[in-house]
Amino acid sequence: MQENLSIAFQGLWNHKLRSVLTMLGVIIGIASIITIVSTIKGTSEQIKANLVGAGTNAVSVQLYQKNNPYDLSWNPPPEGVKPIEEDTRKKLEELDHAQSASLFRMREWVNGVYAGNYSFNGSLIGIDANYLSTAGYALLYGREFMAADFEGCKKVCLLDAAAVSALFGSEFPLGQTVEIQGSPFTVIGVVNPVSKTEPDINSLTDYYTYYSSGGGNILVPESTWPILYRFDEPQTALLTADSTDNMTTLGQEAARLLTASQITGGNGSFSYRAVDVMEQAEQIQQLSNSTNSQLVWIASISLLVGGIGVMNIMLVTVTERTAEIGLKKALGARKKRILYQFLTEAAVLTSCGGLLGVLSGVIMARLISAVMGTPTAVSLGATAIALVFSTAIGLVFGLIPAVKAANLNPIEALKRD
Repeated sequence: MQENLSIAFQGLWNHKLRSVLTMLGVIIGIASIITIVSTIKGTSEQIKANLVGAGTNAVSVQLYQKNNPYDLSWNPPPEGVKPIEEDTRKKLEELDHAQSASLFRMREWVNGVYAGNYSFNGSLIGIDANYLSTAGYALLYGREFMAADFEGCKKVCLLDAAAVSALFGSEFPLGQTVEIQGSPFTVIGVVNPVSKTEPDINSLTDYYTYYSSGGGNILVPESTWPILYRFDEPQTALLTADSTDNMTTLGQEAARLLTASQITGGNGSFSYRAVDVMEQAEQIQQLSNSTNSQLVWIASISLLVGGIGVMNIMLVTVTERTAEIGLKKALGARKKRILYQFLTEAAVLTSCGGLLGVLSGVIMARLISAVMGTPTAVSLGATAIALVFSTAIGLVFGLIPAVKAANLNPIEALKRD
């Protein structure tokens, strides 16, 4: 094998221009595939980041009636569905891939919230002590809720930056009063997401896909929720997964646990389900990938052309080296040795073309990303497959020339020279 490799590289070096021109089809094909796959992967990661967010990995599990979320804004608490207790929350936290679990109640696009002459049109959330860390919030200034706030049902609240802007404009919010459903709540702190990926909003559909509420959030202790609404409303669970890839699995397990433990009656139409943003991301990715996969097949045609070029040049090589083959066979070289020698030369030729194609594809992907702003991500798996595939092309298209060389009659071969 070592001798065959040495002969193959020596042949490439002795015929540099011919070798480069022969590899050109393989180089272009591999480079095109690497560029397309890198663009597909980069776009997929961007879609996932837009929908999931940067690093929070939070999955929400809420109550459904048949195939629709149960809206407590307009409907009474359902019979046979219990509020979630602390021991159940701990069971959620003990699920595989769960890092933390929180319970909350929410009203989206809430009315009846005022601060002076300003009104608020966003989300009101009744949270437990675990919500801020689970949802990925950090305190900007002021203080967070303490145990005494929950135990004493204190009318205090936290605002995010959007809510501060809506209710107080440029005024300093701490210590100010916000009227919520006719009850005064004191602002004790301002919070904001620790990390946030801003999606590309190009249409109204994108807006409703990525944002459920644009008016900001007001957070109150969950113990004060009965003052504003009803005490027996079932909560929504929020869990943090240990990785983005495990969000779907964690959401399904949590939904099964809550459905089994919290629903004790009713007509069987109620269940808990995970709001699966990963599924949304996959659906959007599939639309993109179905088109891009066609481009990959088109780019693969150049690999076929490159393989035909390799077969052609190897046939020429066999013709040029007829005397050498005849001499080797006259000295006792077996067919298998001649076959392996020419297969090795073809495989080395296409492998070098594959390596150059991978490097060209990575450079092209970086250039496209820099010039057009398209996200790209080089796939190590695709790179490895491309290199293996390029070697396979040499073996497949080099087989006919290798068999021809191995079957040469040594006497006839020496006569031709």
